[in-house]
Amino acid sequence: MAPMDVAHRDHLLATLHGLLATATLLLCLAAELSVFALRRHAALYLAPIAAMLLLSRGLRRHRAGAAAEIGLVDFSCLKPPRRLRIPVAGLLEHFRLIGCFDAGSVDFMSKVIEASGMGEETYFPASLHLIPPSAAHADAIDEARALFFPALDDLFARTGVPPHAVGALVVNCSGFCPAPSLAAIIAARYRMREDVKSFNLSGMGCAAGVVGVDVARRVLLAHPDAVGYAVVVSAEIVTVGWYSGRDQGKLLLNCYFRTGCSAALLTTCAGGGKAGAPGIKYRLASLTRTNQIANDRSYRSGYREEDEEGITGFTLGQGVGRMVSELLRAHLVTLGLSILPWREKLRYALALLRSSSRRRDGDGSKLARGGGVPLPDFRAAAEHFCLPSSGRPMIWRLGQGLGLGEKEMEAALMTFHRFGNQSAASLWYQLAYLEAKGRVRRGDMVWQLGIGSGLKANSLVWERVAGNDGERELGPWADCIHKYPVTET
Repeated sequence: MAPMDVAHRDHLLATLHGLLATATLLLCLAAELSVFALRRHAALYLAPIAAMLLLSRGLRRHRAGAAAEIGLVDFSCLKPPRRLRIPVAGLLEHFRLIGCFDAGSVDFMSKVIEASGMGEETYFPASLHLIPPSAAHADAIDEARALFFPALDDLFARTGVPPHAVGALVVNCSGFCPAPSLAAIIAARYRMREDVKSFNLSGMGCAAGVVGVDVARRVLLAHPDAVGYAVVVSAEIVTVGWYSGRDQGKLLLNCYFRTGCSAALLTTCAGGGKAGAPGIKYRLASLTRTNQIANDRSYRSGYREEDEEGITGFTLGQGVGRMVSELLRAHLVTLGLSILPWREKLRYALALLRSSSRRRDGDGSKLARGGGVPLPDFRAAAEHFCLPSSGRPMIWRLGQGLGLGEKEMEAALMTFHRFGNQSAASLWYQLAYLEAKGRVRRGDMVWQLGIGSGLKANSLVWERVAGNDGERELGPWADCIHKYPVTET
């Protein structure tokens, strides 16, 4: 079926569903009015109301079940070549030799890196190993190719799905948006088909990976016949994120961000069951997106701008921690409604009632400081957690705020130690860590939480549906998983 015919069919089906829903609603209203006009028994009033409630419940279940129709076939994470390794001591020496930083800037970055929990095996792109570093447009293009192509080669080899079978391609990279786009570079390299639906996302920070999955999900559900597979590629081009000035608020990206790339292959659950098609490894159980972009303080909490010398860098604004806390409170309410079991919802509701009662009794000062504010136990909804990989202090603060223990934070802490912060790709390196440890068993739920500029908080919850219990898939951790967890983080 031609793509235009599929689009027409989808439009007609959507229109038909809308007409059926409207007709059913009108029929229920007519029944209600007839009961009233004929002065029937009062109990009959409940019949049309019950019919409308059942219809509404069915529609809600249909919409909520849409996410469950999407499956993850497999994913791949880049293992950069060893020649790009940058040990901490070598990095600090590099900062001193390149000449663009004064002594105060080097001391500041030294303290941040030493306190961050970063290990000795992270990677920088080749252009930043030079003295002085080269951060030209051509260098960024070279870095993009070095990231995307090995990760995608591995993904297509692992799944057995050829590039020409991909109907949708989503690429997210916050700081680099060339022309032709990054999605076009990939489509040209792999000779993807002419009607491939390509999307290039930029400026969304560490939460972009979830946005990419959401875009792919919507394309797959909207065009089930024309689009059988969608690929989501997540990376950060560190070359253009390099800051060579002296503003300490902009030096943090030099300290945290490192080379990395992930690629994930998605399909509909029905598509994954076709003859000859690879099965799905994970089922998408929930996708939740929350933003506070309309709030000026939130909007300015992370900002890319020029410093006083005209050098462009990314600044983390003052009060960003408070804004993230407010964002998470709103996000977790929405997420909790969709993933928490009824038992935990009931326990949490009772805890809220008790806290409200104490507040009315005058014990509100402690609650205002957060000491007595109840939290839902998200460990009742997920066995594994992938958190924003933004350094040991922030991982600990976020994990404790969510009520998680060190075991639940391990994947984020170890990923930052081994690979640094790779923006949206970090969540997939954490899932790869859990798989390399053999911890993700069939039926387990995995929660991936991304927080990005804007501010925005986005979550994916996956259910493992295939694989043997205890099975280890080493991926980018093949040569080092036996060393983890380490204790010096």
